[in-house]
Amino acid sequence: MNIRGHGMESVTKKKLHLFSGRHNIELAQEVSDELGIGLSDANPDQFANGETHIRFDESIRGSDVFIMQSHANVGDLSLNDAVMEQLIMVDTARRASAKRITAVMPFYGYARQDRKSSGREPITARLIADMFSAAGATRLVAVDLHSGQIQGFFNGPVDHLTAAPVLVNHLKQFAEDLVVVSPDAGRVKVAERYAQTLGADLAIVHKTRSKTLKNMSEAKRVVGEVDGRNCVLIDDMIDTAGTICSAAELLVERGAKTVVAAATHAVFSGPAIDRLKNSVFERVIVTNTLPLADSERFDKLEVLSVAPLIAETIKAVFEDTSVSNIFQGQNQN
Repeated sequence: MNIRGHGMESVTKKKLHLFSGRHNIELAQEVSDELGIGLSDANPDQFANGETHIRFDESIRGSDVFIMQSHANVGDLSLNDAVMEQLIMVDTARRASAKRITAVMPFYGYARQDRKSSGREPITARLIADMFSAAGATRLVAVDLHSGQIQGFFNGPVDHLTAAPVLVNHLKQFAEDLVVVSPDAGRVKVAERYAQTLGADLAIVHKTRSKTLKNMSEAKRVVGEVDGRNCVLIDDMIDTAGTICSAAELLVERGAKTVVAAATHAVFSGPAIDRLKNSVFERVIVTNTLPLADSERFDKLEVLSVAPLIAETIKAVFEDTSVSNIFQGQNQN
């Protein structure tokens, strides 16, 4: 008697779920619209003692799950709340049997603490990566990390996106007699890439930073020709705006015709809004990687959307196609 075994074959359709925390829901909604899918509900809530609670409405078993959160302060919720909420959402997805979990961070918290600058300091950017790995994220997506090496902190694929295509496209209107200026020596590589893409010249503001006072720096001199030229100061983020505003004043002193600021992340801490409002900048151009309240918006400010870039990346990850092709390799640094 012949007994023949039969295997079981299942042709399942991959399903994509996009969840968002409460710290940049507008951007997540834009991304879901670009993808043509609804935003899945995670029902984030706070217990009376401040602990975060998450509950997914629908089954995500075997799904490709993307969990989006900007690490930012929003209303009564802190940046630390944002990190914790995203970690809990990742853990929820893992325990609900998601096939693959990608943590999407338009702004990666603690990215500036990527090395020890003096003794007895943490490397918190690495700790964040470790926590997401422990929670169950198998992949990270981030936009314009403060330093490229953070990609190596996570033991899995990291898609490092850049807002450069969005900013460059907008900056083309200033392209006549343009100089791209790096506000400090550390940003030269990024500024150089912008200058090449825009066909512009490059200049550098050389500055000294205070060793004892945080967020304090003093601009010193300009390397490059800016007299009578249109200048664009490029940075990855504007935090307290001290560095970029003092750099702009120096450019005007050196004869710059106009000065525009362009940065991916509008962190806007403390005195930033007042400084930018009263600055010599003609315009301040940022993206929506971080949410901005109405009180943080001012006449000179222009906010561009990175939703199409994030949506295209999510689509590429879901369909297992190349992410670097979206950026023509410009996202590698």
